[in-house]
Amino acid sequence: MNAPDRKIRPEIHQLDEAAVNRIAAGEVVERPASAVKELVENALDAGAQRIEIGFADGGKTLIRVRDDGHGMTPEDLPVALSRHATSKIDGSDLLNIRSFGFRGEALPSLGAVGRLTITSRARGAEGARISVSGGRITPARPDAAPYGTCVELRDLFHATPARLKFLRSDRAEAQAIGDVIRRLALSEPHVGFTLTDLSGDRARDILRLDPAQGALFDALEERVAAILGRAFTDNALCINATRDGLRLTGFAGLPTYSRGAAVAQYLSVNGRPVRDKLLVGALRAAYADVLARDRHPVVVLDIACAPDLVDVNVHPAKSEVRFRDPGLARGLVVSGLRHALAEGGHRASSTVGGAMLGAMAPSPGPRSYQMDRPSGASLRAAYSLQAPAEAGAAEAPALWDAPVAARSDPEPEEGPQDAPLGAARAQLHENYIIAQTARGMVIVDQHAAHERLVYERLKRARDANGVAAQALLIPEIVELGAQEAAQLLELAPDLARLGLVIESFGGNAVVLRETPAILGTLDAQALIRDILDDLTDLGASAQLEARIDAVLSRMACHGSVRSGRRMRAEEMNALLREMEATPHSGQCNHGRPTYVELSLAQIETLFGRR
Repeated sequence: MNAPDRKIRPEIHQLDEAAVNRIAAGEVVERPASAVKELVENALDAGAQRIEIGFADGGKTLIRVRDDGHGMTPEDLPVALSRHATSKIDGSDLLNIRSFGFRGEALPSLGAVGRLTITSRARGAEGARISVSGGRITPARPDAAPYGTCVELRDLFHATPARLKFLRSDRAEAQAIGDVIRRLALSEPHVGFTLTDLSGDRARDILRLDPAQGALFDALEERVAAILGRAFTDNALCINATRDGLRLTGFAGLPTYSRGAAVAQYLSVNGRPVRDKLLVGALRAAYADVLARDRHPVVVLDIACAPDLVDVNVHPAKSEVRFRDPGLARGLVVSGLRHALAEGGHRASSTVGGAMLGAMAPSPGPRSYQMDRPSGASLRAAYSLQAPAEAGAAEAPALWDAPVAARSDPEPEEGPQDAPLGAARAQLHENYIIAQTARGMVIVDQHAAHERLVYERLKRARDANGVAAQALLIPEIVELGAQEAAQLLELAPDLARLGLVIESFGGNAVVLRETPAILGTLDAQALIRDILDDLTDLGASAQLEARIDAVLSRMACHGSVRSGRRMRAEEMNALLREMEATPHSGQCNHGRPTYVELSLAQIETLFGRR
């Protein structure tokens, strides 16, 4: 291709409305899931209590959204298809946004790249239908529509066929649509959702959610259980924390209930689902000390605040937000989650026991008859008959001839069976403690458990006494950019508490005078670069604290009870009691569970009694 002649002055001209709408659609509608998101958010803004979503071929050939909201009059329909026409704001205050949509771009953008039909009826008005294809609008005509609105989008991107080449398979696009609906459904638990795949000859319901009942947490728990499963709510902590006008609510999974990818993290701000790197970074920092690096927590969290404390108008898809005080929002997430995890104490995921049960379950076979569990009187009679006969005693009468005198059960071994982790009964392979609880049994990995206990002691000592620093014989000077130097010096007081003392050296240079003694010899420049990278990416840095914690973790590993050591009963019980009193003791320093609990019902299942 020949280079353009720079001597020819290009003429400035106004783009026609169709081209403008197609350009705008490229920002708002990236794929079928984007169109579904915009239409469902419009339905929510209209006060809908039930929303039905249908699609065909991954949304490429058909998207249909029907709601029972306020609806529109015949006069409203042509206006709704014009750019920047909305009923949600008056334009006087763009920081006081209390609705999902507010720009008035979705419907005209969809009409510019697909074949769009809107059928609607408002209370006290006649129903009407209007169509637009490739930006060309047909006049509204009467229609016998029910109250509410039905938007039907066919042949998405038919006006811009090049965009179709960048779409993924029907299956991948359908999964993206499902993810959008799940996120919105978690944000609006009191609204019913139905998602249906209309591809082929038969419709197939993918998701059907009735409106949840009850107050905030009850309704949210019901909706979360319907989407993520009851296993998550059974292994999640209820979050309710506030700080300076911000409130964090929702559910956070236990560290041992984690995933191999960040696919189950549902974050929202004022009910608006977001994928914000500030919040993702805060989530990672909150779980950093209790999860392995290749594991990711499962959470459903919402930050509620006054609209003027957050700007939602920073991304065309409104998937990112900007807080007036980012540090406050990040600190609320980190502290709220850490506090809840600490209050969770020694809890570990119940799914660990389920996984163990699945691994130990015998292969299926014909079920044999099992007697019901005998009563206490029957057990005492059986024990009496099984007891050795005393010398000179007459032969015991038959059970049916005479009642047997009651015999007390053998006294249990010493140990608080009613404690959460029960009483130690045995040690297997010099590494696993078997404890009996009131409901079943617990198997504890003695090394992993003691490693976490020692680690928590070391951290408490560090927090109480501070981090010892060692002065460098020759202070190290690091040249930085002007913005980097300002960022680092602003963080200097926090770094000093961790043993890293940094001062300004004039211009854009800083001088490093002291480093944490526990880290020994280190590459100071590389550490400072890592801290700056975190500041740029997340707005905060936990690099130094993470390195110190890593050293404490290694010290705890070497200072804990080793595998292969035989323990006395009192030592095992002391370990169990300390686990019960220590936060995060349900998982080791690497995120693995420290114990597995099996209920009596699960044990009986292994032996075919259930």
